[in-house]
Amino acid sequence: MLENYLPVLLFILTGLVFGALPLAAGFILAPRRYDAEKQSPYECGFEAFEDARLPFDVRYYLVAILFILFDLEIAFLFPWAVVLEDVGLFGILAMGLFVGLLVIGLLYEWRKGALEWE
Repeated sequence: MLENYLPVLLFILTGLVFGALPLAAGFILAPRRYDAEKQSPYECGFEAFEDARLPFDVRYYLVAILFILFDLEIAFLFPWAVVLEDVGLFGILAMGLFVGLLVIGLLYEWRKGALEWE
């Protein structure tokens, strides 16, 4: 009974070795040159502030929404384009609704000024 699990165990061990070996090699062989700039905290392109409760500028959130908007659009348009002949009118209308919703999101971003960076 347990001999049936031997290939699974070997597969797991091989995966662990192939995952851990490059990490260990990088940790052992990596040069260690510490300086103040490398050790300084980095947050969103500006210096970290003293109080963690200060609000972020809303533009960072709008840019994140914009990225998700276009990333989702491309991720769903490619498979849809592959089966375009098979989906028929319903598929075309569903994708039109989807793209329309994404265009509404883009217009919202544009109106809020997320596309204008100072």
